Amino acid sequence: MPGVDVKLVLRSTRVVTPEGIRAAAVFVAGGEIEGVLPYDAVVPAGARVVDVGGDVVMPGLVDTHVHVNDPGRAEWEGFWTATRAAAAGGVTTLLDMPLNSLPPTTTVGNLRVKQDVARSKAHVDVGFWGGALPGNVKDLRPLYDAGVFGFKCFLSPSGVEEFPELDQEQLARSMAEIAGFGGLLIVHAEDPHHLAEAPQRSGGKYADFLASRPRDAENAAIAHLIAQARRLGARVHVLHLSSADALPLIAEAKREGVGVSVESCPHFLTLTAEEVPDGATEFKCCPPIREAVNQDALWAGLADGTIDCVVSDHSPCTTDLKTGDFASAWGGISSLQLGLPAMWTEARRRGHSLEDVVRWMSAGPAALAGLGRKGAIEAGRDADFVVLAPEESFTVDPAGLQHRNQVTAYAGKTLHGVVRSTWLRGTRIVADGVLAEPTGRLLERNH
Repeated sequence: MPGVDVKLVLRSTRVVTPEGIRAAAVFVAGGEIEGVLPYDAVVPAGARVVDVGGDVVMPGLVDTHVHVNDPGRAEWEGFWTATRAAAAGGVTTLLDMPLNSLPPTTTVGNLRVKQDVARSKAHVDVGFWGGALPGNVKDLRPLYDAGVFGFKCFLSPSGVEEFPELDQEQLARSMAEIAGFGGLLIVHAEDPHHLAEAPQRSGGKYADFLASRPRDAENAAIAHLIAQARRLGARVHVLHLSSADALPLIAEAKREGVGVSVESCPHFLTLTAEEVPDGATEFKCCPPIREAVNQDALWAGLADGTIDCVVSDHSPCTTDLKTGDFASAWGGISSLQLGLPAMWTEARRRGHSLEDVVRWMSAGPAALAGLGRKGAIEAGRDADFVVLAPEESFTVDPAGLQHRNQVTAYAGKTLHGVVRSTWLRGTRIVADGVLAEPTGRLLERNH
């Protein structure tokens, strides 16, 4: 029985727990979950009771793939706006990618700059990935000791000159160093040679852009990445999987015991190439949104556990960078606030449950990053919750989004799942779209 210091009891007839969905009373003390008790459990004297009726109480989402771009490109996004969007969408923890900010998170000094900028602006908990670049192998262990959760690299050009890609020799060197101290390497896996050989045409036709980023580029890069991980005994994570062709290779590597995991993103799982209008570069991302038949195979990979988690890859920019030319427009989907309803809308259509969504978007990313206090409603975890009305729907109005630039591929779509409230360590930080002042903390690995 939880102790007498319980300050909050959150009740619902539908609480998503590791044991299933059930009526429950979640007891909270000191910002953490003291216990998950029967719905009608006796409430300790002085505790505040919040009963949300039939709305679903889920663990707060964990998004391990967010480009905040702050400092340096804060006109694209910033910690204040990104974390507001996260909170409004039920995301209570995010990890910031090491590029698109100036400076990138490639040295301990640069990490401290980012932390200083984020500290007073975070509406949700924020952690940081480090970056693996040509020539910064010496910085990797110090960054790890300073608290980054792992290291991101590109195998093809990143789109920003201050974050160059690794060639195969540099990849092996960085991977060996990171494996030596038990770290995780997360990889944008597209092979530059396959990209160079693909037809490159400017203009507004989405079919031309899709042809410029073929599945073979992903497949070849992932095959080489797995081979290196096998050889070096390293842990690697494939970012934003778009090509379902790579799933059998990943599944086989997992069966062999290779330390490989993989994520996909809501836009690959809910949007299709067939629906992208010509000139609509709000749909541009790299790797690209592919055909419906490919999407079906990605969902099969989710269902059988080959895909470990679903995260946003929120990569925003200013409106002017989304030109009508797919070749020159900035590639990135802004979706931090919409990932949960987008995924739930498609998941329910395909016969999946909210328990599945929690596994993909909360428990899975938390496990990837080693965030042992996040990702589940059970005793000892942080009291991070999202209260969702799963049967209600809304139509996406970009003007109602919290991220800095109201550009989104989901504009005008009707989605199921309305976020009623979001809670961070037992404090309600969003209630019916109204946000409280920032109370997020900066997270470091193993702290």
